Amino acid sequence: MENLSTQLDTLKNQYRQIFLEYAKSLQDEVYSLKPQKLEGEIFDSYENHSIGRAWQNKVLNLIKQKLNEEIASNLDIVATERESCHCVGCGVCCKFAVSEFSPEELSQKAKNGDSLAHQFINTFVPYSSLEEAQKVFPEYVEMLKVKQKSDYFIYHCPKVTDDNRCPEYENRPKICRDFPDNPIAFLPLTCGYKDWKKQSEPIMLKLNAMAEILNYYKNNLEKVI
Repeated sequence: MENLSTQLDTLKNQYRQIFLEYAKSLQDEVYSLKPQKLEGEIFDSYENHSIGRAWQNKVLNLIKQKLNEEIASNLDIVATERESCHCVGCGVCCKFAVSEFSPEELSQKAKNGDSLAHQFINTFVPYSSLEEAQKVFPEYVEMLKVKQKSDYFIYHCPKVTDDNRCPEYENRPKICRDFPDNPIAFLPLTCGYKDWKKQSEPIMLKLNAMAEILNYYKNNLEKVI
């Protein structure tokens, strides 16, 4: 449990550092475009056809370009790198699926047309108790107890065998084929995608920080333009 908790703390610290560095870098880039004679900040209100509005439009175009090109191209790289790995049948993803949503909430989301929720409830069932899940993966449950402040629910696939075989592997649902779809996700050392996670995690941390900061600029600029 201490090892997993340490991993999570390290990941959070890495993200915070990456976030602050990119925020400073983007701010410098935004203000390098500011007209010398202009008084005011990037999210101030400016008149149409003013130099302030022209600055805002230039920055907004820059932000959109970064969102559409820079982030998208790097996501493609991460997705391509995943193809070099494959499932080795450790069974963790089959026996330990954590969601912030209860079975009732997932069912309602599925009824409302959420395809991911529909796949989830057709694949996984909840453990009868937290203690039952803890018997399977004690270190993960202990970490959740310590680190997870909001509600969480732990599910498992009832079809997986004791030796971690999926009887419907060739026809498994997309939710299973796509896991893991994010290298930031916790993966056991037995997972066949652990090398992909190690290689791609720093890239994904930066992309997440970039997306968060860029969308902040985009949303606030669109409010004042």
